[in-house]
Amino acid sequence: MIIFKRIILFFVVSAAVAACGKNGLDEELNVVLNIPGTILVDSGNMEVSFRIVGGNAPLASDKIEFAGTSGTVACGISSITDRYVYVVLPDGFENGEYEVYVSRGSQRKLMGETSIFINGAGSDMEIEEGTTVYGFVTCDGTGVPDVVVSDGVEVVTTDEKGFYQIASEKKWGYVFISVPSGYEVPSEGILPQFHRYLKSEANVIENANFTLTAVSSQDQFKILMLGDMHLANRTGDLSQFSEFTSEVNDYVNARSGEKIYAITLGDMTWDLYWYSNLYYFPEYLATMNSAISNLQVFHTMGNHDNDFKTYSDFDAAFKYVRDIAPTYYSFNIGKVHFIVLDDIDCDKYDGTNSRNYIKTISNEQLEWLRKDLSYVDKSTPLIVTMHAQVFYPSGSGFKIDHDQTNTAELFNILDGYKVHFVTGHTHMSFNVVPEESVTGGRDFFEHNAGSICASWWWSGHLTPGVHISLDGTPGGYSIWNINGTDMQWIYKSTGFSEDYQFRSYDLNNVKFSKNDVPNMPDALENDFKKYINAYPGQSDNAVLINIWNWNPRWKLEVTDENGTNLEYTEVWAYDPLHIAALTVKRFNDNGLKSAPNFITENFPHFFKVMADSPDTDLTIKVSDEFGHTWVENMERPKAFSTDAYKK
Repeated sequence: MIIFKRIILFFVVSAAVAACGKNGLDEELNVVLNIPGTILVDSGNMEVSFRIVGGNAPLASDKIEFAGTSGTVACGISSITDRYVYVVLPDGFENGEYEVYVSRGSQRKLMGETSIFINGAGSDMEIEEGTTVYGFVTCDGTGVPDVVVSDGVEVVTTDEKGFYQIASEKKWGYVFISVPSGYEVPSEGILPQFHRYLKSEANVIENANFTLTAVSSQDQFKILMLGDMHLANRTGDLSQFSEFTSEVNDYVNARSGEKIYAITLGDMTWDLYWYSNLYYFPEYLATMNSAISNLQVFHTMGNHDNDFKTYSDFDAAFKYVRDIAPTYYSFNIGKVHFIVLDDIDCDKYDGTNSRNYIKTISNEQLEWLRKDLSYVDKSTPLIVTMHAQVFYPSGSGFKIDHDQTNTAELFNILDGYKVHFVTGHTHMSFNVVPEESVTGGRDFFEHNAGSICASWWWSGHLTPGVHISLDGTPGGYSIWNINGTDMQWIYKSTGFSEDYQFRSYDLNNVKFSKNDVPNMPDALENDFKKYINAYPGQSDNAVLINIWNWNPRWKLEVTDENGTNLEYTEVWAYDPLHIAALTVKRFNDNGLKSAPNFITENFPHFFKVMADSPDTDLTIKVSDEFGHTWVENMERPKAFSTDAYKK
């Protein structure tokens, strides 16, 4: 145990405030004191000291005022030397953060800010040997017990007074709380303030306090899952993005009595344009904060949120950590425990835009997660967000699409929990249910949840009104409704109602040929040929249905106008609308040297049925596992054009 007596400033100190402060301060009060960022005081000796700067000492008759959240305490000066001024804090002085002033009659001057901790005051709280970070987690001035606190390595909890202390090596330069159920943290714009940046060297003790607000009825809430945004101030992205932000505002404002939160799934920005377009996290936050209100947005880091001009994973994450949040952390809402992981390892970055990353969960995160979950009962459902997909569709179901060794360890740590992975990265949509063999019998569900930017904003740029991803999934986001431990989710296409859950094509009228791309260089003919082969215009009355949020628990029923049930076949396909809206226009460029980016992908969640004749009408009924049903009465022949499918 360390007992701190007279505090001579061996802590990292804040810069002295020499200019006029607030409250109409008078520059003629020529006093300058160095105020430490943290002051530890032994309850048996309440004297503190401040160093005099440049000989600008106060008068013995001056007062030192400590202005905190519960009021201002004015103290007389006990003594002054040529270097220090000493003040004795009164009995009952409370731990907390204070602004320190010198006052003389009607004059008052701000000296700086500090956090004061009375060691052992009124309790058994004492700073232990090796502690480098300590603080309180409070709500309405009262300590909150059992709050999980971490520096990304060590994990501790607050005591009955809301006090914590960590023997931290301060690798990441922050400490964060796992926001407890029934509480919220303050916001700075859209960002929840669940972490504090550390300022001192690893061997210097410093303070980091957290304030919570109690909330009621949190067991019922909604959370918006926001996939890849890729904002870069290009291809009209900010203008297109405004439709999304306007829609979110309308959604939140129409439900003012409900608890609604959001979490991103990574790639909010686009690293390649940080430098050329001068758009990265400050600009992203300015865009979000000016457009979205009344919504806390937690964040997940993506590969494009790493700085490619670096040489390590730590350095690549520096700007993100500085401006947004820790790269991994946890929090609780209602009866659900949320875990945010960073599955992009940039240790092989070489300072160029080659961006040679690996999809894996670092050993450091796995060890942290093990400690975090030691405080979470197995009956608590987990929602785990990370940027890159855990699984990926293959010809025979799904495969693990991650570093095998660390993914296996991740699964072992999560074993016994009901886990929903929510991921982005692919700009497409797929779902893996626990029944899939790839989950190994665990209660794991992955939602690869589409993207807000769809095809990196290209389709809406080239074909206004058609905002669509590589697999035909409309640009959008997911809305989760959570009641206790019961969860329901639905994909929301930007610009459409929640009833827009599939799209049908009368393949008799879908055809692509070389005539669609007259300006395409001959050298790229083979690259475009797969789309011609897929839709040559001779389809024998086939109808293709794209159900982007499909999982095996959904149901598809197709009947013709005579009431006959038609059998369907699950197929991999190229979405025709994406071909027409984006791929054709990207290929139709005589300046191309190679196949363009962002073109249509062959993907599952497509279904094919055969009608009797070209004019046989169909009724298509799609149902999810929650009892929602969506119906299209498809009149055939059904024309195909980009105009026919615009918003």
